[in-house]
Amino acid sequence: MPTWRDQLIYRRETVKTTWKLKLIVIAACALAALVTRPLWVPAVAHTLVCDPGPGRVQALVLINFDDDYLLFERAATLQRQRPDLRVFVVTTGKSAVKEGFIEVMARISRVQNWEIVATEEVEPISLNAAYHVRDVLLHDHITSIGIVTPGFRSRRSSLIYRRVLGEAGISPSCVPVFGTYTAENWTGTWHGIQDVGLQFLKLQYYRLYVLPFRAGRPAAAAILIPSNGISSSATRH
Repeated sequence: MPTWRDQLIYRRETVKTTWKLKLIVIAACALAALVTRPLWVPAVAHTLVCDPGPGRVQALVLINFDDDYLLFERAATLQRQRPDLRVFVVTTGKSAVKEGFIEVMARISRVQNWEIVATEEVEPISLNAAYHVRDVLLHDHITSIGIVTPGFRSRRSSLIYRRVLGEAGISPSCVPVFGTYTAENWTGTWHGIQDVGLQFLKLQYYRLYVLPFRAGRPAAAAILIPSNGISSSATRH
């Protein structure tokens, strides 16, 4: 029969795990991750990589936000197969130093017929750069391009350019480029893990927020710099 104590206090039994059980669970998870590593390591990386294949294109768009020489090498290889290919090097900002870096990389890699599309650093940077590239391509009546981009950011670049250029009737295809880190070995160093983790977060940011809610005509204009280093015009419309 309930007493007055039952109206004020009650007793409850709880079950808690010991540190030994916690340690066993952590060890089991680590072992499972190690054993299944050949499966999940490439699977995670491939979610960031676009479907390759430049197809039959009129120009290459080289996404050079981080001054990556390997992109120029890949563009040069494709250009040797198709000497008529034009190359648009997309970068942020306009400075003599940046132009000098690009000129040196283009000369050493033997890229021909190249131009710089310099865009302002206005967030979201990749989306705004795509709109600037679209204006240049429309001005030059180019209807198909191959996007030469670092491998782990290639799916994000592909999503952006398909959205922006598709609306203008321009067909983009993707050319992912890999250096030291590939889909099979990116977990070998902390830098590779950091790169994949960062690109994964950026992909979700663009996929879930930027493209659904921020896609629109940017206010800033692109600057086109031909291979002779002299701006042909302040803006292209």
